[in-house]
Amino acid sequence: MPDNSEQSSLSHIDESGKARMVDVGSKDVTERVATAGCEIHMQQSTLDLIRSGGFDKGDVLGVARVAGVMAGKKTSDLIPLCHPLALNQITIDFDELDDGVGLSVTTSARTSGKTGVEMEALTAASVAALTVYDMCKAVDRAMRIDRLRLLSKYGGKSGDFIANV
Repeated sequence: MPDNSEQSSLSHIDESGKARMVDVGSKDVTERVATAGCEIHMQQSTLDLIRSGGFDKGDVLGVARVAGVMAGKKTSDLIPLCHPLALNQITIDFDELDDGVGLSVTTSARTSGKTGVEMEALTAASVAALTVYDMCKAVDRAMRIDRLRLLSKYGGKSGDFIANV
């Protein structure tokens, strides 16, 4: 897998090998956008129930969308060295997989700030998928979440990134 970053060292490790929060104080405020995604595979009958709204717990995708947004906003509470960010927007979209039974989850996070929103987009995608799992596990414990990945990022000193998906 190609490395699209120009970073030659781990930014969260200091010269003596200790974990540290990156100092972003001297960075410029710029518009930053990150898109992440994952997949949740399931039985056809589970997908049919989601489509028809047949779960007693409510609208599976609506609840998962709200959970993903909430998680993205709380990323710095979950990932120890992440900076708390004032997010301008988080979007979460669900689409049926083209090559299998299940859903793709695509999230986008946007801010005007001094550091990127990759972790917020990734956290939102993972929690949205986990919420689908939680709401559907009574009928399908074999669901599988995979391919969590950063799809793209724009803005900031390190430049743009687009994954080779």
